[in-house]
Order: sequence, then C-alpha cells, then structure tokens
Amino acid sequence: MRARDARTLGAGERGDRGNRAGLTVRGRSSRGGESRSSVLTLIIGAGDAGRAVARALRDRSDALTPVGFLDDDPPADTVCGLPVLGSTADIAGAAWRAGAQVAVVAIPSLPAARIAQFVGRASAAGLDVRYVPPGRPGETELRRLLDRDELAVASTRARRFLARRRVLVTGACGTVGAQLTRQVRTCAPALLVQLDNDGGALRRLAGESAAGRAAVADIRDGPSLNELFDEIRPEVVFHTAGYNNDPRSLERRPAAAVQTNVLGTRNLVRASVRGGVERFVLVSTDQAADPVSVLGATRRLSELVLQAEAGGPTCFAAVRAGSVLGSKASPLAMVAAQLAAGQAITVAHPDLTRHVVTAREAAELALEAAAMPEEAEAFALDTGEPTSVLEMVGGFADGLRLPEVTIRFTGLGPGERLRAKSFSDSETRVRTAHPRIRATRATPLPRGRNELLAALFAASARGADDEVRVLMRRILPEYRPHEGLR
Repeated sequence: MRARDARTLGAGERGDRGNRAGLTVRGRSSRGGESRSSVLTLIIGAGDAGRAVARALRDRSDALTPVGFLDDDPPADTVCGLPVLGSTADIAGAAWRAGAQVAVVAIPSLPAARIAQFVGRASAAGLDVRYVPPGRPGETELRRLLDRDELAVASTRARRFLARRRVLVTGACGTVGAQLTRQVRTCAPALLVQLDNDGGALRRLAGESAAGRAAVADIRDGPSLNELFDEIRPEVVFHTAGYNNDPRSLERRPAAAVQTNVLGTRNLVRASVRGGVERFVLVSTDQAADPVSVLGATRRLSELVLQAEAGGPTCFAAVRAGSVLGSKASPLAMVAAQLAAGQAITVAHPDLTRHVVTAREAAELALEAAAMPEEAEAFALDTGEPTSVLEMVGGFADGLRLPEVTIRFTGLGPGERLRAKSFSDSETRVRTAHPRIRATRATPLPRGRNELLAALFAASARGADDEVRVLMRRILPEYRPHEGLR
C-alpha cells in the first residue's frame, strides 16, 4: 500500500481533536436556545465503571444528572440508588421515557468495536454521547464525539406553537424522524401521526408511548396520502421521509431517487395545500447547496417544489441538516462497522469536512423552523467551522485507546463532496431571530419548470436513469456532478 494512500496513526499522533475529546465528568453549557441547568443522563452499563460514573456525576452540583441505568445483566433492580430502566436494546425508548438528553456508555471491559457500536446506537437515539474509554473500569474520565457542546435549538415559543395542533411526521422511523417524533410528543399536540412505510419499525416506535397514531403509507402514492390527510386533517407537517444519506448508492439509481425525494415531496405538498395545512417543514440536507450528487440534486428539487407552492395559506420551509451522528452513513457508523470487522478505517480524502450534528439538533432545528416568522426558503444550523472527518475519526479511535489505527484514503467517489457547505454560493444568506440559525432567501424558479418537472417524473417512472440525469441538469444549472472537489 502506498504511503500516500494510507496512514497509520499511533496514540498521540491523531491531531489535537483526540486530546480535546477527553474530559473529566462535567456539566454542559447550552447555547442558542433554552438554558439547561440540569441535563438528564442515562448510563449504559451498571458494572464498576457505570457505578463510578454515577457517583462522580452526583458529587458535582453542576454535572450531568443521572436518571438510571441500562444493562443486559444488571446486578439488581436498583444500582447506586438509581433504577435499572431496561436492557441496552431499548436505548431510544428508555431515554424518551426518562427524559434523558445524554447517554454515557460505561462498559470499558468490552472490545473497542463493541463500545463503538453502543456509541453509535446511542447517537442514533438522538442522545448526546459520552463514553468511558476501554481498559480502565474504575476511572470517571469521559470522552465525547464532538469537540463542541450539543446545541439547544428549539425554544419555548417553538414548542408552544405545536401545542394543541394536529401534527404529522413522515419518515417517523428514520434517525431524525424518530427523534422529531419524540420531541413533538413532549409538546402536547392535539394529535400526532407517525407515518412510515416500515410497519414493523412503526410498531416499535409507537410502543414507546400511547400518545400518537401510526400510519403505514408510501409517500409516492398520492391518492393514499390524500385519503389520509382527509381523515386526520393535519395542521403541521414535518417531512423527513426519503433519502438524505449515502450519496454513493443513489448515483446508480437517480430515477428511484427522483420518485421518492421529489415526487414524494410533491405529493405531500399538494395534499397539504389541498387540506389547508398551516405549516410544512421539509428536512433536507446541506448537500442541496450547489449539489454535486443525485442526492443533493433531488433534495434541491424538493426545496423548489416547496417554493413553487409558496404564497398561499400554507407556509413552507426547508431545513438543511448536516451529517447526522448515528445515521447509517455517518462517519461514526462507518468506524464502528469497520472496527467490528477488523478492517482499516476508510476516509475518502485527508481534507474531507462535514457539518456534523446530532439527531436531536437536527430535530430541534425542524421544530424551530415550524414557528419561525421569517419568510425564508431554507434554514441551517450554525455549528461553526465544518468538522474534519479525519480528525474526528482519529480522535474517536484515540478515545477507544487503540494502540494504532490504519486509515486508508479511498478517494472521492461519485457524488461525494470534499468540503461541506450549507448554502449555495449564489444564495443570499440572512440572520434569523434565532442566534444559531441562518437562512437563505428564495431564488427565481427556472423557466419552464412545470414542463421540465413533468418530463422528469415521466422519465423516472420509466426508470430512464440517463434521461433523468440530463433533465436534472437542465432544471438545476448549479448541479455539477463532476465537481466534488468544490
């Protein structure tokens, strides 16, 4: 293997982020939303390390507040005066029932790959994650994934906006959709409908709470959506269904991506306008800004579908989420899978950057956008400079105390962007009433948009992938699929 294609890093050679990742147990400052003086914390693992963490947290008045343990073989029903809330298979449900915002993975006796998997599962549950490094069961030093505090985004005003309203969440079983569903539950809506095309996953999600109703539906089926809207009469729609991750796989099937992301969004938008929905929020992706991938292009087209219907009684907005921790395509998931398989860790490029957000941050951004007074086209969370994927991966491996880790650079694949960006170079960026949220104003719609979209939907229905690619370029001049290095 050539030296420029791979790098083997020993402990202490992975950049400063590995050092910044380690911290003793301490409280968390929250910026940009409501002040959180007490952060409820779930401890995963009720062994020696878990008990040591619980004692350390309790000894500090400004620390995270432990509410209970999860353990597959607990020594008792109560440990250190805290209840054992269930097994590690129920991280999301237990966290929601306990109101926990943070999880500490405290099973350092496990192999590094298993700890990485637990960290990934806790992140997918929308929790801000800390973990005890392997090999030192008695210590209370915690490591974290990001070198920043998780942001508190949704304000009291946003939560009050949803109270006593009928709310629909599509893609309710996805990483962001499930977290958004749990957040909406706490806002006392008049009705919460959880829509997904996965009936089994919906049953598991609905099993967390008696509040809400499950609806198995496919957003590509317009008539069925109209029937559902006639029945439930939603006032607020959060649309998270569709493809928001893994751009490489979608490069091979643009027709399917258009059918789900663009046609599915149009079906929901039309049902919303027809049914008098008050507010519609699309959870998009930052890859929609100057897209270089099929994923980014279809999400940008989804945003244009919203823009085309603006000006009527239904208020539309899109939020552009970054790389969500815990999602299948996140750097964390990649590291956990490759460590478990005993493989070298792959990174596309040494300079790869991403706007990394937690599932909770992405969900709260959508909540806040629902109540935003600004007439903006798209909102994005200001998390500071994009995260270096190489530093993040190296810091995580360092936190797992691996003696060395081999990182292999694979090169940018089709549809993969080198540097993250939240807005297009041509978009006008504006501040909002929220200090951590930025927005962009709508741009003129392309001429002949309706005819081009009709042709795009017809080509995608035929599975004509090449024709779909050509039409997307015609509708979106900013879509440049061979310029991932931008």
